[in-house]
Amino acid sequence: MKKLVLSTLLVLQAVLVFAQQNPALKGKVIDAKSQKPLQNVAAIIQSTNQTVVTDFSGNFVFQTVPPGHQVLVIRFTGFNQQTFALEPSTGETVDLGTILLEEDITSEQQLSLITITENDLGDDNSGSESTAGLLQATRDTYQQAAAFNWGQARFRIRGLDNEYGTTMINGIVMNKLYDGRPQWGNWGGLNDATRNQEFTMGSKPSDYTFGGILGTQTINTRASFYRPGSRISMSGTNTNYNWRVMATHASGMNKQGWAFVVSASRRWAEEGYFDGTDYGANSLFASVEKKFNDKHSLNLTAIYAQNSRGKNSPNTQEVTDLMGVKYNSYWGWQDGKKRNSRDKDLEEPMVMLSHYWKLSEKTNLNTNVAFQTGTIGNSRLDYQLGNNPDPTYYRNLPSYYSNLNGGLTQDEFNNYASIFRSRPQIDWNAMYIANQNSAFAGRSVYALYEDRTDDNLLNANSIINSNLSDNIVLNAGVNFRKLRSHNHQNLLDLLGGQYFLDIDPFFTGNASQSDLNNPNRQVRENESYGYNYLLHATTFDGFTQFKFSYDKADFYLAQSFSRSEYQREGIYRNGIYVDNSYGKSKSVTFENFGFKGGLTYKITGKHLLDFNGVYMTKAPNLRNSFSNARLNNTITPDLRSETVLSADGSYIIRAPKFKARFTGFFSSIKDATEIAFFYGEGIGGDDGGDEDTFVSEIVTGVNKQNMGVEVGLEYQITSTIKATAAASYGQYIYSDNANLKTNDDNVAATGNNPLTDFGTVYLKNYRLPGMPQTAATFGLEYRDPNFWWIGANVNYLEGTYLDVSNILRTDNFSLDSSGDTYNGATPETVKDILKQEKFDNFTLVNLTGGKSWRISKANRNTVGFFASVNNVFDVTYKTGGFEQSRKATFPDLQADQANGTPSFGPKYFYGYGRTYFVNFYINF
Repeated sequence: MKKLVLSTLLVLQAVLVFAQQNPALKGKVIDAKSQKPLQNVAAIIQSTNQTVVTDFSGNFVFQTVPPGHQVLVIRFTGFNQQTFALEPSTGETVDLGTILLEEDITSEQQLSLITITENDLGDDNSGSESTAGLLQATRDTYQQAAAFNWGQARFRIRGLDNEYGTTMINGIVMNKLYDGRPQWGNWGGLNDATRNQEFTMGSKPSDYTFGGILGTQTINTRASFYRPGSRISMSGTNTNYNWRVMATHASGMNKQGWAFVVSASRRWAEEGYFDGTDYGANSLFASVEKKFNDKHSLNLTAIYAQNSRGKNSPNTQEVTDLMGVKYNSYWGWQDGKKRNSRDKDLEEPMVMLSHYWKLSEKTNLNTNVAFQTGTIGNSRLDYQLGNNPDPTYYRNLPSYYSNLNGGLTQDEFNNYASIFRSRPQIDWNAMYIANQNSAFAGRSVYALYEDRTDDNLLNANSIINSNLSDNIVLNAGVNFRKLRSHNHQNLLDLLGGQYFLDIDPFFTGNASQSDLNNPNRQVRENESYGYNYLLHATTFDGFTQFKFSYDKADFYLAQSFSRSEYQREGIYRNGIYVDNSYGKSKSVTFENFGFKGGLTYKITGKHLLDFNGVYMTKAPNLRNSFSNARLNNTITPDLRSETVLSADGSYIIRAPKFKARFTGFFSSIKDATEIAFFYGEGIGGDDGGDEDTFVSEIVTGVNKQNMGVEVGLEYQITSTIKATAAASYGQYIYSDNANLKTNDDNVAATGNNPLTDFGTVYLKNYRLPGMPQTAATFGLEYRDPNFWWIGANVNYLEGTYLDVSNILRTDNFSLDSSGDTYNGATPETVKDILKQEKFDNFTLVNLTGGKSWRISKANRNTVGFFASVNNVFDVTYKTGGFEQSRKATFPDLQADQANGTPSFGPKYFYGYGRTYFVNFYINF
């Protein structure tokens, strides 16, 4: 019996040795530039579930491969993937030899991309408006076009705002509770440190979260995942900033189980592309990992990214015609330097502790705890008993005199235009003089303040991934967030005065007091005034997801649950809202759920069909939950969770030379809420007009519908020439009417109910604003074996629409206070005057290129450069804009437009003209 057992063991050992010596498929993967082997590269047989990774020497081995035609994909973050067509035979080994992976040039393009995603335009401490930053991790042809070619025109994937996507760092959600958007500037300037990314499109499954309908971007800063080495780069550009230096070092994991990464950068400009837009940013990053054993590892990440930049103003067509598209009314000369009155300052450092636990060979648990603190501030000028310091104030423009006098002669127009051009910027010196000559000794007439948010956010989560069987994977996670947000008006500069009075000069008596608990308070620099309150938010969410993988089909099912609780706490007792501003408000709670699923059917290894669908509810964000949070505790009336439905279907081709994706998509968002603030005349049918009516506009029941098609094509014409093409055609509309109410401070000051119900706002079939709804690109790229490359693409963009005013599309616009129709306000004239403006289409040509050299064969060090020129032909185009709501009735708006140049016409944002970006780097 003993001999039989020994013989059996020897036979089994021989069989195993033979199998190991005769695998079905093998190869070695190395960096084409450095010639170093690459570890943890994924090798995937597309038609099966088989995936292996390369070892320390870059080798990979498949013991078995199904016979017949197969497609092998070699994929690694930061490199272009390789695709091989195979015809394996049973019993024979396919040896691919040495496989060279070339560095993906999009990692260099990201350096220029970040200058666009940081150009957010909001004044309410919101996140970036662009979705381009969400696409930095992707390798899909269509998505690269959306980010690198169409992003400069504020293109949005599927017409969706980025609050419908999820951005994560080490499993921690980076979307702000305030507005649901990621604040890209919190890790801006750290491109080398945030290159380890995964991206899932739309509602496709993510291993880390249930996600939204736009996609999920996950950034991994685990120190052992970085390629060892150092990198120093220097960049020059003429977009947001002019210069940039960046240095990064990764140690790799040593024998004692330690790994660390450090990175630092600085970006600066005295003036960016638009006049008076100064820029200064400093970023620091550190990540340290300790591997205790094969099961436990601990990683600490710290990120500090400070950013200050001057904004550029949106302008009416009248102002642009007078001054040009680069004109910016926000700055003026002071002591021989340009000083911007509208700076955005961001400084929100974060620290994260991550524990990686390998529970078994098939199960991993990742637990993360993060704390983020800091400030966001948006500065602007304040004035009491003085003239409006804005040089584009409507009384300073020719249109004011034209509308006042029933028109102007050419000479009169030239005279008023000349006066405006002689003083087109903020007069800082005049404000200092006014403060020195104040009628009240020491009291400033003018002051510079910031709308400031000081946040403290605690975030904790735990994510489990388990291979339940060869075909089933479980992903599950829970996430907890607790926010304390201090929102206040912070006085920055008294402009030569000694104090500023904490009152609202547009009101009298108690109504003028910002804080009745401290009336007529004299405010000094770095003190709060005007408004002062806390926002509290506590959220919990969890998800489970099952992924099933089989030879011919993969599918997944996922579900989620979340609970959100919000509360406002007033620090001031406002004189207008005496009984509804101080102390804590009622808390508002939302419980939400989601279900999603999808199927990928593998027709062959090259041809796939993919379907995804999701139904979910989404809590309103913190910003929209209180209708006038700066002054009172009122919870937004008719506040409801959004209902979100989305589906897409794709036909995908993945051949060695030709790759394509054809996708149709549909999404529906119902019961969204939007809050806006503005001065208006004729609100509530007031024929006389009231310039001092400052209202909070509350629009509820907003329904949106987005549908369209996406196409991405890539063809490797030769080994060195590649052609790409992509297109998007969408119809993004308001699918139904909504409801509008206003909160009027003037009405509240009289002791009456400040909420006025304007009923239906007629938005149905208006287009969603601010992004092209049609886009197309064609590009050619030449990549030389000697590591230089050049590319060009042509981009066509069309279908960008103006953001319409809601109050103008209520019955108040055409009916007077007695309910009668205004004279001349027929359905035809109203429709004509309220027609949504569509911007001109435009074509942009972009060029890119680069070269790298291996300067040391022994150490395999490399140097290189990347250069791009966008909008080569310096095309002028509008990226967005909005109707002003000042003239809220038909006769007022008609009178304002009577002479062809309205005083309160739409304001527009413009894209960059010809811009360049050059980056030099050394890797060692």
